[in-house]
Amino acid sequence: MRSINSTVAYFILIAVFLYGIGLVMVFNTSSAAVLDSGVNRNLYIPLFKQVIFGVGGFFGGWSLYKLGYKRVLALAPALLVFFTFLLMLVFVPGIGMTANGAKRWITLLGISMQPSEFVKYIIPLFFIHEVLKYGQEITLKEFLPILGKIAIPLFLILIEPDNRTTIMIGGTLVVLFSMCSIPKRFWVTPLIIGLLGVGFFASTRPYVAARINVYVNPELDLRGKGHQPYQSKIALGSGGWTGKGIGQSLQKLSYLPEAQNDYIVAILGEEMGFLGIFVIIICYMTLTLLGIKIAFFTEDKAGSYVAMAMIVLISIQAFINFGVVSGLLPTTGLNLPLFSQGGSSLIVNSCVIGLILSICPKKSLLQ
Repeated sequence: MRSINSTVAYFILIAVFLYGIGLVMVFNTSSAAVLDSGVNRNLYIPLFKQVIFGVGGFFGGWSLYKLGYKRVLALAPALLVFFTFLLMLVFVPGIGMTANGAKRWITLLGISMQPSEFVKYIIPLFFIHEVLKYGQEITLKEFLPILGKIAIPLFLILIEPDNRTTIMIGGTLVVLFSMCSIPKRFWVTPLIIGLLGVGFFASTRPYVAARINVYVNPELDLRGKGHQPYQSKIALGSGGWTGKGIGQSLQKLSYLPEAQNDYIVAILGEEMGFLGIFVIIICYMTLTLLGIKIAFFTEDKAGSYVAMAMIVLISIQAFINFGVVSGLLPTTGLNLPLFSQGGSSLIVNSCVIGLILSICPKKSLLQ
């Protein structure tokens, strides 16, 4: 019990630490951009929003912790139907919002949200719920209907287009296929065909080819898609080993626009250097390892699957964000979990933390 107690304690502390440092960086970055642009706007609005979203995420995570992962799994089919409907609404004029050529957001009753942020966690939960119905062995006749139900929201996400979320969900499902001992003949060949299909679909999209060209050489479009990757490299390079100091970044002064979202790590690197980024990377690696430990600690198969799926999604998102900021991966518009500015992302990831904690013995959170 002592081992799981320390695991849970460190897991919570690291999650809170990442949110706290992220809160400082969000205010630091967004307020500098407001001052530099000369806009007559309250400097504390982004900070207040992030605090409100953080409070909402805390209550969401606490609610899922109290509800328990077994009840959440039981609700997964209904949640998938509901959020699939919301995914359809992104294509409805007047409800769906278009940004940078993509339809990923909806606005209802004055509240904006990104349905795919929720669906990328709901699909693995739905898969776990369905697979557990069939015990150890699952037949192709049982497996195909599950994939068919998952394919509908995945297709809607793909045509938004939101390739990054599609890739994240696919990667998580592959992990679950292996954990759930799904026969490889059921999914390896379809996976290859699916990847080829996605590749062909992407190759027909002009924006994909343009993004790849900018990824290879950002200097080709310094006033467009290449601007953020190029400025991000300048920020990281100028930070050196120890950085310029908190608040001393130059790139956040409108050189790297909206850096508090996808490129907040670039500003962190400029102000705190390689050592600062190294600490944050270690935090995410440790959070991932602790989540995996929780997954293997539980003797309940459902709890193990849920913990592994949820922590894999968080770690993949963090890995992609670090890759984008460093220039190793093309720009995806994916923020850093628990760290970057973003209401839907922060609330959902906080809920995921609560869901993972619900898998642990309740006594481990009380002692």
